Amino acid sequence: MLRKTTVIILLLVLISAISFSASVRIKDFAKFRGARDNQLFGIGLVVGLNGTGDSGTLSSSLLANMMKNFGIAVNPNDLKSRNAALVIVIADIPPFYKPGMRLDVVVASINDAKSLRNGVLLQTPLYGADGNIYAVAQGPISVGGEDAKGSASLQKRFTVVGYIPNGALVEKEIPMNIIDGNTITILLDRPDFTTAARTATAINTTFKANIAKAIDGASVRVTVPNTFADDVIAFLALLEEIEVPVDTPAQVVINERTGTVVFGGDVKIADFVLSYGNFVIVISNGQIGDKQATIGNLITALKSVGATPQDIIAIIQELHKAGVIYAQLRIM
Repeated sequence: MLRKTTVIILLLVLISAISFSASVRIKDFAKFRGARDNQLFGIGLVVGLNGTGDSGTLSSSLLANMMKNFGIAVNPNDLKSRNAALVIVIADIPPFYKPGMRLDVVVASINDAKSLRNGVLLQTPLYGADGNIYAVAQGPISVGGEDAKGSASLQKRFTVVGYIPNGALVEKEIPMNIIDGNTITILLDRPDFTTAARTATAINTTFKANIAKAIDGASVRVTVPNTFADDVIAFLALLEEIEVPVDTPAQVVINERTGTVVFGGDVKIADFVLSYGNFVIVISNGQIGDKQATIGNLITALKSVGATPQDIIAIIQELHKAGVIYAQLRIM
């Protein structure tokens, strides 16, 4: 036990706690206000299910109504079978998508169908939140490969939800407006005051003018220079390519099911003494001079003396409870 304790302390002394921020393009961590995805949805009918569809008459009534559009009058009772299923169809349409472009769609049963495998979605209009039709979906449904046999550890495939790659055709463009007067607003994907301030500074430095200002932790307002008044797209393209030192929040994410520990940012730890099983861990930041021990140092040291992922997770949780880890802890 004494040898293990000594090894942990020495490793923490030898590993330097280096902190740095990666420079990232604005387009990789932010977007322009007004340029956003929109959600589409519709209710449709899947056919060709070989007895795995709905058991009720609702899908038969819908199919009969569809056939009426082709001049064929059919009694819904004459169409009773389990070869059709009522489904909801959803898709996300990115900004600036034009008519004729395609979207991926997800199809999910909303009745008692057993499986959508090998089914075909009939033409289904997809509506936006405003009630207008923006796309039409149709095509064969994929629910993934066959179930693997012979292993109790493998999860049974879920076959009442399917996927149609490029299954929807855009019929109408969703209006987008990213310019407000002569200004645009950059929205950070993860609000952070430090990153917002650095973004404004980087823009002002690049254009050698005071055109950007951080409004809050999530948004940066930028005035379009007169030089680009007739070519705003070129200005936006230049903005997207500006690199900014992005600040990573100090946090530790633990997945107890898989034994995974992910830590972001410079996660520092205070002085402590911990006894856990065969491990006695001593952290004294005074031994490292002006550098403070980090969670990365601790994990490296623990792994070097044979600690399992479960040991490391348990130790980190206890240290967080004791208040000696300077970071947010998320358990999945």
